[in-house]
Formats: sequence, structure tokens, C-alpha cells
Amino acid sequence: QVQLVESGGGLVQAGGSLRLSCEASGRAFSSYGMGWFRQAPGKEREFVAAISRSGPTTVYADSVKGRFTISRDNAKNTVYLQMNSLKPEDTAFYYCAADPFGMASMRPNQYKYWGQGTQVTVSS
Repeated sequence: QVQLVESGGGLVQAGGSLRLSCEASGRAFSSYGMGWFRQAPGKEREFVAAISRSGPTTVYADSVKGRFTISRDNAKNTVYLQMNSLKPEDTAFYYCAADPFGMASMRPNQYKYWGQGTQVTVSS
């Protein structure tokens, strides 16, 4: 069982930056692939970024490529999402998720554990 707690969301102006954190409880964090997803009001949940268990593989949605960076610190049981050059269309609730198979997957159904999410609002 893994529990995930996101933090770092907030209100920021367009062009600004935020760093989201997702801390995992329990052992074996380093064996999990980790992903970030987001959901805006009235829209379906969409993939943002993912990182494999050992970190060499990262995957990004086209909409955030070059602006967002996913990373992990296995010693701290934490995965991060650095978000730069934020746009109003990045406004959403952001969730982190854990994949027991250790992959960097874009598919939500690959992930077994989900956090409660954190709100990111980008004003124009």
C-alpha cells in the first residue's frame, strides 16, 4: 500500500513557475514508476508527465514538453514536477500516481495508487 500526498499548488500569473511535490509513504517507493496527471473543470483527466522507477526514462505530454520537468528523489520518497512558463490553460487539479510495474506510462489505468491532488491556477 502506498499513500501519496501532493503539495506546492497555488495561484500564479502566466509566465510564472511552480514546483509540485508528491511524497509517498511506505517502502519500495524506488520500485514505482510515477506519473503526474491533471484535470480541469469539465474535462477528462489527462497525462502530464511520467518517470520510471530508476529515473532514466521520462515522458511528457506535448502540451508541456519543454516547460515542465519531472524528477524524483528516491531517498526522500518524493517525485517533483517543475512547471515553468505557465499558461492559463495549465489551470487544473494536479494528481500524482504510482505504477507498481515501475514504468513511465502515459495510461491512467497503469497506475494503482493516486494522491488527492493539488490545485494549480494560472491567471492571465
